[in-house]
Amino acid sequence: MKYNTRFDMKHLFIIFTMGLFLASCSNSDRGNLVGVQDREPWYQPDPFGMLFIPMGSYVMGQNDQDVPYNQIQTAKTVSLQAFYMDETEITNNEYRQFVNWVRDSIARYKLGEVNEEFLILENEYGEAYDPPYLNWREKFRWDDDDEEVREVLSEMYIQEHEQFYRRKQIDPRMLNFEYYWIDYKSAARKNWDNPMPEAYGDEEVDMAAWRNRPQGYEDRSVYIIKDVINVYPDTLCWVHDFTYSFNEPMTQNYFWHPAYDHYPVVGVNWKQARAFSIWRTTYLNSYLFSLGQSIVNDFRLPTESEWEWAARGGLDLSPYPWGGPYIRNSNGCFLGNYKPLRGNYPDDGGLHSIIVGHYEPNDYGLYDMAGNVAEWTSNAFDESAYQFAHDLNMNYQYEAKETDPEVLKRKVIRGGSWKDIGFYMQVSSRSYEYQDTGKSYLGFRNVQTYL
Repeated sequence: MKYNTRFDMKHLFIIFTMGLFLASCSNSDRGNLVGVQDREPWYQPDPFGMLFIPMGSYVMGQNDQDVPYNQIQTAKTVSLQAFYMDETEITNNEYRQFVNWVRDSIARYKLGEVNEEFLILENEYGEAYDPPYLNWREKFRWDDDDEEVREVLSEMYIQEHEQFYRRKQIDPRMLNFEYYWIDYKSAARKNWDNPMPEAYGDEEVDMAAWRNRPQGYEDRSVYIIKDVINVYPDTLCWVHDFTYSFNEPMTQNYFWHPAYDHYPVVGVNWKQARAFSIWRTTYLNSYLFSLGQSIVNDFRLPTESEWEWAARGGLDLSPYPWGGPYIRNSNGCFLGNYKPLRGNYPDDGGLHSIIVGHYEPNDYGLYDMAGNVAEWTSNAFDESAYQFAHDLNMNYQYEAKETDPEVLKRKVIRGGSWKDIGFYMQVSSRSYEYQDTGKSYLGFRNVQTYL
């Protein structure tokens, strides 16, 4: 039999070509709609110190007699997506981490003016950062032996003529935090006749250029809002909240003394609480980014509908977080820290605020959802908000400007506090404080949306 070399080589070439084609098809979508492949796998870990609150629907508002007959918490059915919430209120020690970070970041910027080692001036490609990043790997000591370092850091201390018995202390007026947030509401409206975002300062916008821009063009930067706020809590709140009352020891010790490390932080106004939430987000994201991991969802203040849903602990129509109709248990013991009887403050175990997590949690595992300190929410206060707000993730917000009347600067607070009567311990009770004031009975906790 004669061997046909030409024929076999031809068939071998065809078989080899088809093999390559089939091999290439194994990694192809073969013309089908399969979506973008090789996406980074992701899951949402439980945030440290937070508990999962499931989605659900409930009757928000008054479930018992409206004692003051103010009709500001009428019953309304709302539905909410799932989220995480801090197990306890933010404590003095946790908020102090924020204050110290702001202090150290300002010190690094100042030291960077004389030593570039404290700053990261350019990226790996040699492109300059403007402004530069802080180099947190470069260490320094506040009592450094280097005279130049001490001279730079001396600017951050209370000056000698203001010192009390020559105590060398950081000047809290220096602790200003610059942060940014996005005004999604204004971006979503796209109102050409009145295009100015509500939260944006008039002095920072060229109105003529803004109105005369091409139709359909959006400068996204106008919706990125910059704010600068002093982060140090108002420690004098213990004095100015109560006339003819001796609370100077609390002013001197409550925020800094180790005895109060695990007490809820107070004297923090609404803007400071929001700034803390933004810092907490960027602080964690910076760490995850350094590991090459995906960033996390934002930490934020809860809406009042989220707060009430979490406070109820899954027990619909219950007036208190613990489920029963009374503030004492069957043994006569108080179930929260408030103002019992006719003002017998210590009868429930605390003259003022007490350590977080002292009383039993609700069925979601959350502590102090009634009493101890009241808590900021993200919502603006309006007496009729329940009538016009949507029943899906109910939320009413207004970004008050400095020039707005005081009535527009009210923010909803929830939960009641150590100085409040039992009515404010109810999960449905709502009240308000002004966004630019800190109180000795007012703190906050964060939430994070579950994806």
